[in-house]
Amino acid sequence: MTPRFTTIDRARARRHRQGDRPGASRPWVPAVAAGLCALIGALDVADALTPGYVDRVRWLAGYLPGTLSHAAVAATMVTGVLLLLLSHGLRRRKRRAWVAVVGLLALSVGLHMVKGLDVEEALIALAMLAALLRYREEFCAVGDPQTRWLALVAFLGWGTLGVAVGLFVLSLGSRFLVSPHPLGAQFRQVLYGLVGVPGPLRFTTDRMATTVAQLLFAMGMVTALTTAYLLLRPAEPAATLLPTEEASIRALLARHGRRDSLGYFALRRDKSLIWSPSGKAAIAYRVVSGVMLASGDPLGDPEAWPGAIDRFLDECDRHAWTPAIMGCGQQGGEIWKRHGLDALELGDEAVVDVAAFTLDGRVMRNVRQMVARVERNGYTARARRVRDIPAAELAPLAEGSAAWRGGDTERGFSMALGRFADPEDGECVAVTAHDHNGSTRAFLHFVPWGRDGLSLDLMRRDRGADPGLNEFLIISALRAAPDLGVRRLSLNFAVFRSALERGEKLGAGFVLRRWHAVLIYGSRWFQIESLYRFNAKFHPVWEPRFVCYRSAADLPRIALAALEAEAFLVWPGSPTELLRRIPRPGRSAPSSAAASDPVTDQVRTGHS
Repeated sequence: MTPRFTTIDRARARRHRQGDRPGASRPWVPAVAAGLCALIGALDVADALTPGYVDRVRWLAGYLPGTLSHAAVAATMVTGVLLLLLSHGLRRRKRRAWVAVVGLLALSVGLHMVKGLDVEEALIALAMLAALLRYREEFCAVGDPQTRWLALVAFLGWGTLGVAVGLFVLSLGSRFLVSPHPLGAQFRQVLYGLVGVPGPLRFTTDRMATTVAQLLFAMGMVTALTTAYLLLRPAEPAATLLPTEEASIRALLARHGRRDSLGYFALRRDKSLIWSPSGKAAIAYRVVSGVMLASGDPLGDPEAWPGAIDRFLDECDRHAWTPAIMGCGQQGGEIWKRHGLDALELGDEAVVDVAAFTLDGRVMRNVRQMVARVERNGYTARARRVRDIPAAELAPLAEGSAAWRGGDTERGFSMALGRFADPEDGECVAVTAHDHNGSTRAFLHFVPWGRDGLSLDLMRRDRGADPGLNEFLIISALRAAPDLGVRRLSLNFAVFRSALERGEKLGAGFVLRRWHAVLIYGSRWFQIESLYRFNAKFHPVWEPRFVCYRSAADLPRIALAALEAEAFLVWPGSPTELLRRIPRPGRSAPSSAAASDPVTDQVRTGHS
């Protein structure tokens, strides 16, 4: 559901983006403040690790207890580490990070004075504090309220664990303690040790005292760092598509769905929506690792697209998210560029004109022979709307889809629906392949593309089935298209298709040849080249698709967020799981049949 924000917040975000705030917007302020914050944090850490001036410490000893000086040193260390972590939040204009840094700098000024009269460091922190107060309006990005609760839970959890571990270690090493050592004194020893301060207990050996102090301080640092990370990490609100919103999207698709073959994928229920003020256009998105990721062109009337885009960018600026649009078309890319984003060609979508397609001719010889061989082996195909498939047949088909997926994770985001045989998706089309026994061995799933088009969603087959079933099913879908009222068939998306095609031709430049070599190497893990070759068999019309972004520096982050959204980058739950997921070049396929077919376990992401 789209996060709520006020008209004032929206206007403030737009002024920040357009640079028309009274007094002028200063985009350099967050970057400079982040760098200085990190520098001060590093200086604090270094200062805490080096001894202060002897004469200053001796002078202070007559006025302040030694424990307070030690505590100031430990607190300076923690403050420096927190400033290093908070610098990233300042760069992203987070208001919460600004408040925390202001408080830490004020604390740092006092700590430097108590620790050893470090006047120079105190003055640097004070100057930074004054500058942040002067430019406080530059830090207006809000955070996710859920993040605060996670940070509180982490603080309480790790803090409790640190106390428990500390008490357990003291109980094990009780023979090294100088008596008496009551439980209250042990508890204070642990609490002081978590912040690097010597406690009331005394040890018989310096080695034991050092070991306990280091262990407790390490637990305290883990608690502080984990809490700070959860407090400042990019917000990822839960994306949900409400039933009322889904009904509104279906109404937009009924009127304008013909414009974009990816429009139906906005009905994924793990996306949120941003609506134009008129309600005639919408953008489906999900926030992943601080990137507000949309896919395809905006939905609805193109005249209302600018209003939806404005609200999309307002929401990005309000939360300091990075805007990114994956797979938009030519018209959508031009409108996004008018709103300050750049466009980079991501690849091409293969679209087949049903009326113009034919299996005749020499260029179609390989496909024609492969289809004929599959038919001779006794396979038949059926193309039906999902609403026309009996429930008794849909259930095993859904089970087969999960079994044939080839992995534990359902992939896809921008060009995948993420579900199969839902009652609301009766207009979708399933093309099934059956062997001579009548068993289903493979199927394609298409979603509607307006009233006269289909867009490929899933391509699944039994790994033990005969090769060539994918080609057989696509030809079967093209043959059945006129009876279904379909004129256009959108197939897979071929990432960087033009580079693969032009890079191998005579006269290709040095840069293009090197890029082509990189793509071929990457095809050892991802089906980049094989998917392009597979699509090219059907001689489609190639429709370019673009990625829109605000700055070239954002591209690496956008790429990681896109891989995570498409489930090609799945964070494992353990180191063992991480090792198991590492792909290996040249790894053998599960079976010879699977190895002979270039496209298996496929959704329209352009990857394997």
